Amino acid sequence: MARGYNFSGSSPAQVILESLMDQPSLSTPPSARPPEDRLDSWKEIAVYLKRDVTTVQRWEKKEGMPVHRHLHDSIGSVYASRRELDEWTRTRSLRPSPGNGNPAIPLSPPVEAAPPVVTNPARWRWVLPVALAAAVLGVAIGLWLHRTEHFWRNPIANARFQTVTDFAGLEQAAAVSRDGHLVAFLSDRSGAMDIWISQVGSGEFHNLTHGAVPGLVNPSIRNLGFSPDGSLATFWMRGPGGISIWAVPVLGGDPRLYLEGAAEFDWSADGGLLAYHTPGPGDPLFVSHGGRAENPPIFTAPAGLHSHFPLWAPDGAFIYFVQGSLPDKLDIWRVRPAGGTPERITSHNGYVSHPILLDRRTLMYLASDSLGLGPWLYSMDVERRIPHRLSSALDRYTSLAASADGRRLVATLATPKKTLWRLQVGDSLQKVSEASPIALTTGTGFSARLGPDYLLYASATGTKESIWKLANGTSSELWRGDGAQLIGGPVISSDGRYVAFSIAQPHEHSLLYVMQADGTNLRIVANSLDLQGAPAWSPDGRSILSAADDHGVPHVFRVPIDGGTPTPLIGEYSVDPESSPDGSFIVYSGPDIGTTFSVKAVSANATPHPLPALTLTRGARHVAFLPEGHALVFLRGDIQHKDLWLVDLETGEERRLTQLPPDFDIRDFDISPNGREVVLERVQEHSNIVMLDLP
Repeated sequence: MARGYNFSGSSPAQVILESLMDQPSLSTPPSARPPEDRLDSWKEIAVYLKRDVTTVQRWEKKEGMPVHRHLHDSIGSVYASRRELDEWTRTRSLRPSPGNGNPAIPLSPPVEAAPPVVTNPARWRWVLPVALAAAVLGVAIGLWLHRTEHFWRNPIANARFQTVTDFAGLEQAAAVSRDGHLVAFLSDRSGAMDIWISQVGSGEFHNLTHGAVPGLVNPSIRNLGFSPDGSLATFWMRGPGGISIWAVPVLGGDPRLYLEGAAEFDWSADGGLLAYHTPGPGDPLFVSHGGRAENPPIFTAPAGLHSHFPLWAPDGAFIYFVQGSLPDKLDIWRVRPAGGTPERITSHNGYVSHPILLDRRTLMYLASDSLGLGPWLYSMDVERRIPHRLSSALDRYTSLAASADGRRLVATLATPKKTLWRLQVGDSLQKVSEASPIALTTGTGFSARLGPDYLLYASATGTKESIWKLANGTSSELWRGDGAQLIGGPVISSDGRYVAFSIAQPHEHSLLYVMQADGTNLRIVANSLDLQGAPAWSPDGRSILSAADDHGVPHVFRVPIDGGTPTPLIGEYSVDPESSPDGSFIVYSGPDIGTTFSVKAVSANATPHPLPALTLTRGARHVAFLPEGHALVFLRGDIQHKDLWLVDLETGEERRLTQLPPDFDIRDFDISPNGREVVLERVQEHSNIVMLDLP
C-alpha cells in the first residue's frame, strides 16, 4: 500500500529523497525516544546530571548508567535518553562508590529539561558573613538605644523657670502644696530660722513661726511639707519629748502636734494611707490609715543604716525611700506597702535625697556625682533605671518637692562658701578670742589641721581637690588630685613631720597616702580598703587608724605605714577615730540614731575604755584632745549651728567654750599641738527658692 505522502508541490525526485531520509539507518539502531529526549554527547549528559564529564563516565563504567554508542563511531561518540537517566537516578541504591569508598550521592531527578542554573560560589561565599554582621549590628544598635535611652526626654526641658525668693539670707527645705498654689520654706530673713509661706504669684511672704520653734533645720530629711488639704504647713522638730511632726495653720496660728514620734511622712495620692518612719535605729517604716500604726513596721534598715524620704508612688503600688549610710553612701529603694524585700532603684552610692515622682515612671531626685560634687538634679525612668543629670555644674540643689500632678516643682538653689577662721586661746580655754578670718590664696578652704608651726587645709576647684600648707604667711600646694575626692581631710603626725590622707576614686578602691610635710615622698600605704571617715595617726607614728567598710558595716582598722597588712581594731560600728596623746586609748563615733550618735572609747588593746557619757548631734563627729589628754573638745548644738564645748574626761564635767553668732555655721575644727590656737571651718550658703512649671 502506498504511504500517505503529500506530493502536491513536490517533484518526484524530492519525494524519493524524503522517503529515503525517513528510513532507519543501517548503521544506527532505531531510536525509541523522540529527538528532544536525547542527549548526544558526554558534555550534554554531564550538564543534565549537574556533574563533570569524568564523573558521568565513571558512573557509566562502574554503575551501569544507561549510555548508548553509535555503531559506526568511536567509543567517545555517545548518546543517552533523559527518561532513562531519570529512572536510573530514582532506582540507584545508596552503596559505597567503587572509586573512593564514599557513599554514592543520590541524584534528584530534574523537574524539567531546562539547562541547570549555574551559580557563582564566590558571590555566595560572602552572603553568610554579611548577614551575620548585619544581625550583630542590629543587636548592638538595639542595646545602645536601650542603654543610652535614645528616646528619653528631659522632663524639665521646656519648663518655665522662675525665682521665688531673692533674700539676702539663707533659704532651704522648699515645699509645695498638693494643688501647687502654696510654697513653704525655711529662711533666716528675720534673724532666726523660721517657716515662711507664699501664695504662688502673689509676691508676698508670711512668717508662720516668728522664732518660736528652734532647731528646724535637718537637711538629711524632708523636714517641711503640707497636709493633704493644704491647710497646714507641717515640719520636723526635736522637742522636749523627742522628735515628732508638728504643724502650723497656713493662715497663721500656734504650732500643734501633728504626728507624734514620727520623723517623716507621706500620704498616698487618695489621702487614705499614711507612710511614716520613726527616728529609731534603722528608721522603721510604717503604713497606717492615719496616726500611729499598731502593726509592725513594713521595713527597717540594717544596723547603722538610715531610711529617709518616704514617698508614695502615684498608683500606690510602691513606697520609695532613700537608704544607706549618712551622709554620702545612699541610694533610692522601693518596697510594697505590705512589706517584703526592698528593691534598689538607683546605684549612685553617694549623696542622694529628696525623691519625687512626676508620674508612675518618671523619678526625679538630688544626687552627687561619682566625684562627690553636687548635689544636682537627676531623673530616671524607674523601669529602665538609667540616671540622667539635668542641671549644670554651676547649680547646686539642696531640696526638691512637687505638686500632686507633678507639674509644679520647687527647689532650693544654693551657693556654698567654705572659709577658715582663727581663735586665739589664753592661759585657759575660758579665755577665747573673737574669731577672725584667715586669708587664703585659694579663697576657700576646709578640713583644716594645725601642725607645730603651720596650717594644713584642703581646697577644691571644679573636679580637682588639693592639699595646701600655710606657713609664715606663705601658701604652697602639696598635693592635687583630678577626679579624686578627699575623705575627711589631711591629718598630721604628732611630731609634725608627716601627713596622711585618704582619697576616693570613681569606680575604684579608695587609697590611703602618706607624705612628708613638705609634700615630698608621697606613697600609698593602703589600696584594698573601702575607707570611710577621717583617718588619725597613732601617737608612735608607725600606723594610721581609719574606718573601712567591712561587710556593710564600718570598723576601725590599724594600717601600718611600712606596707604591712591592715588589721581590724574595733569590732563594732566605728568611724572617725582619735587617739589620746599618750596612746593609751582611742575614742570613736558610733552609728547615728535619729540625728544623734554616741562617742565611745577602747584601750590600745581594743578592750572597752571608760568614758563620760557623750551624745552629739549629726555633723559633729570630729573631736580633739587637749595636749595633756585630760579633756576632749567637741562641737555641740543644732545641726546647723554649733559651738565648741569641752568635757573633762576624769570628772565628766562639760562647759561651753564659744558663743558664736547664729549665722556662724561650724562644720569642722582643730586645736594646735600647744593648745593655744583653734581653727574653725565656717560654711556660708547663699540660697534661693526656685520654681519650675512643667508644660
